[in-house]
Amino acid sequence: MNKSVLILGAKSDIAKELGKIFAKDGYDLYLAARNVNELDEYITDLKIKNNIQIQKIEFDITKIETHTEIWENIKEKIFGVILAAGYLPNQKEAEKNWNITLNTINVNYTGAVSFLNLVANSFEERKSGFIIGISSVAGDRGRKDNYIYGSTKAALTAYLSGLRARLFNSNVHVMTVKPGPVYTKMTEGLVLNPNITAIPEKVAKDIYGAYLNKKDVIYTPAFWYIIMFITKHIPEFIFKKMTIR
Repeated sequence: MNKSVLILGAKSDIAKELGKIFAKDGYDLYLAARNVNELDEYITDLKIKNNIQIQKIEFDITKIETHTEIWENIKEKIFGVILAAGYLPNQKEAEKNWNITLNTINVNYTGAVSFLNLVANSFEERKSGFIIGISSVAGDRGRKDNYIYGSTKAALTAYLSGLRARLFNSNVHVMTVKPGPVYTKMTEGLVLNPNITAIPEKVAKDIYGAYLNKKDVIYTPAFWYIIMFITKHIPEFIFKKMTIR
């Protein structure tokens, strides 16, 4: 029997690439997303290319009242969970519209914590499994042009750090992924620097390689570690005057 991986936010571009890699390596997939039937063509292609089973789950990470039932129905079959759900708002719109800010918080943090708490309890009890959480370099320091999004990713990063420490002695691997900008549906319409912007395939390969090597935290592409190391050490009296994109 193949090991099974649950991907939350399975319609994201990075999630799709991760699904391809895990499927190629023989993992069965549970794909959870809103309007999950939109993945039918993608699923058919994966099944043709790989001898695996794939299950679809209609899932809205903000509907916390549904999380327990969903997890209880599948938890015995799941070896690992990948959190790929995320929401990137327009900063200026979020500043003026509380509903946009609240949705950002609920997707990127509240909903994520709700579901991963359930996963953590199950994995801790059976003393096996892995959790991969996709955060962002935006969470390393608040910047004027995306601090609402960045603050939710900072919270997620802190949560995953604590979860990693909690589950270490239970043989559960928790990995935090911090991508820089990536060409995805989520970043369409943004002006991105091509010199520091990755493609989903590259990010997914980095994540899978780090998972195999049981890394705790990765920046992807790797040069973002250096960029953020420098960024985090710029004095505040200078940083607040800067525009860093």
